[in-house]
Amino acid sequence: MAEKLLRVALKEDRAPQESSSPVESHELCLAQQLEMDASWLPVYHLEPEHVDVIRAFVSSPEKDEERKLKFLTSIAVLFRAATYNSLCQGLDLFCQRYKLAENIKVLLEEEPRDQLHTAVWRSAMFAMTEMSFVEAVLEGKEIGLLQACFSGIFLLPPKEEMQDLKPFLYFTTMKGMDTMLVALVLNSPTSRVNEKMQSIFQMLLTFATSERASVRERAVGRMRVLSFLLANYSSLKADPNEERHASRAEMQMPIIGQLLGHLLLLLSFKEEETGHLALDALCLLFQFKYQQHCATLTEENTQLQGDWETETTSLRTSPSATHIIESFAEYLQPSERSDIVRVFIEAMTDSSTFDKEAARNVLDMVRGNPDLWLVDVPKITSCIHKTLGCIKSVPARQSVESLMVSMADKCPQEVVTTLLQVAPGGDSTALALWEAMFSVPQTVRNILKELLSQLWDLKSRLFCTHLEDYCLVRLAMLASRDLGDRAFAATYLDFRFLKEERPAMLSLVLRAIMTLSERDEMARKMKVILPDLMRVLLFGYKAATTKALLVFRTIMAQLERREASHIAVQMAEFLLPLLDDELSQLRESSISLFRDLMMMAVGNDKREMKNVVRLGLLPLFFRLSDQTQSVAKLKQDRRRAQEFLIQSLSYLKDAQASLREAAVRFIGLAARHLRNPSEKKLAEICSGLLSTILRALGWGRPPGITQLPCTALPAMCSGPRGQPITGEDFGLH
Repeated sequence: MAEKLLRVALKEDRAPQESSSPVESHELCLAQQLEMDASWLPVYHLEPEHVDVIRAFVSSPEKDEERKLKFLTSIAVLFRAATYNSLCQGLDLFCQRYKLAENIKVLLEEEPRDQLHTAVWRSAMFAMTEMSFVEAVLEGKEIGLLQACFSGIFLLPPKEEMQDLKPFLYFTTMKGMDTMLVALVLNSPTSRVNEKMQSIFQMLLTFATSERASVRERAVGRMRVLSFLLANYSSLKADPNEERHASRAEMQMPIIGQLLGHLLLLLSFKEEETGHLALDALCLLFQFKYQQHCATLTEENTQLQGDWETETTSLRTSPSATHIIESFAEYLQPSERSDIVRVFIEAMTDSSTFDKEAARNVLDMVRGNPDLWLVDVPKITSCIHKTLGCIKSVPARQSVESLMVSMADKCPQEVVTTLLQVAPGGDSTALALWEAMFSVPQTVRNILKELLSQLWDLKSRLFCTHLEDYCLVRLAMLASRDLGDRAFAATYLDFRFLKEERPAMLSLVLRAIMTLSERDEMARKMKVILPDLMRVLLFGYKAATTKALLVFRTIMAQLERREASHIAVQMAEFLLPLLDDELSQLRESSISLFRDLMMMAVGNDKREMKNVVRLGLLPLFFRLSDQTQSVAKLKQDRRRAQEFLIQSLSYLKDAQASLREAAVRFIGLAARHLRNPSEKKLAEICSGLLSTILRALGWGRPPGITQLPCTALPAMCSGPRGQPITGEDFGLH
């Protein structure tokens, strides 16, 4: 009767104008009277003092440390007595009336975050432990209380940095948290166990990824406790009011994949204790997943115990992330495997505290078995698209992009569909992913085929305009059809997609053409695009220009020399401004192609090519000192040394002193690379140098000229250490 009356008192206040019946008024007055002394509680007669302490603390403005501890202790004693003596009736209303959970949360939030001097934390968690045994008392309030506990205790300074910390107090505080977590789970109805553990694990994960070692260690320690509980839940005592315990097959938590992924990454942290705790948790979770898997089988259960213990021993012997994840693989659900992959992708971001090398190793393992791991293509594709922009490290980007290529090889339709859906028009991250897929021969053909079918749909959007979409459609049509040389040329001349001047689209198209041209047959067909490739250089887009040069070189290598001769002269002239480009990669590509083009000229084109080469001689000479070794090496091609020396003799007679000086320096350097130079050649060169000396002396000794031949002549007759030149020292092979 008393409980019923108190429920009436706790209803929302009626509006002032609303009348009540005489019976209701009487019940309300009685409820208020009972509320004043709380003697209506069945447990009150066992613990009246503790009930009074609780009521007095809530109503008093003074809340010093002594009162706080008495308040928390009284809650623990009251609820323990009620549970033990089956006198829990009305406690939920009592808690609601005096807002016990809310008051505990306030006390925790007021505790200092830089020291652990009092037992308030420990007493609060013991109180919450006892309260969890009474149904509905903490319902809806657990998450807020746990968040307050985790934030306060996990974020404390490391033990060694807290002044006057009593080890026993720290130990009992952490032990109190473990006891509280176990009680909150075990005292939950079976229907809510999955939800409860899911929520707690989710909160712990946010702390387990902290940059602070002490925070990680504390969070992972609690993960180990819950993992033990999960592995042994069906054998532990659950809610006594439940008709049955939850079976392992019913213990399904969507967070398992994320949890495993983060624990695997935590193995690589330098602090030893965190690694040990993570390994313990992984072994316990392996036990859970192994037993859960075997519980669904009709056979093999007789060897269950021995089998998982053997596997666990193996995990502890070789605790690498790749070994452990391979052991888990067959016992995981497809969604759990996908979540693990996503965790390792996200671990590659620059802001991640995890070991990038360990993450790359796991992703490499995943790529090696795509049928097992890359099952949820849309989810993983979306994760890569979301994450790639936060990855600046080249090895990390390459690893993630390679994973994307593996998925595209396995499921091109799903990859194309998902990327078209999640990426807005002109999205730079999507461009990088398309380019990665366009870099692999088999992949680019599959992706272009899918794009051809999907981009016809006007709702699909790869770039900002339909014109850009059609650019790829045209390329896809050209690449996917088995066209002969003439038909290929005619089709391209109809499309002319290399006239596209938008940098992003042009660069992407050239990336696809680069890959497609790796097939000799396709490269021979592509000679029709050479004029447009030369015009690409005029746009001034460095990324597109570098790719255009590589494509040009590949196509030219497939042409007969007579067919390539005139084109080579034209292209060599286009290359002259690029020999001094500020971008080293572009300089290297330009010089490499320039070298090849010089050898392609025949007949009348040779004269024109020589004129172009003379124009490029000076920038090539100065680039001999290029700090980019690959660029400098290209200029030092010894097979060309004699030819360059002969060409440089004309510069010794130039009217400009600066050019004569450059020519002398160039001859001195290039002569070192002659292979067994003939006396005739040496005489010709020395004669030219001597003439320069005499002219310099006759013109009043311009600075720098008179001394250069004296150093250049010995350079042709001695090695780098003053030794005589021999064929082995300076010969070219």
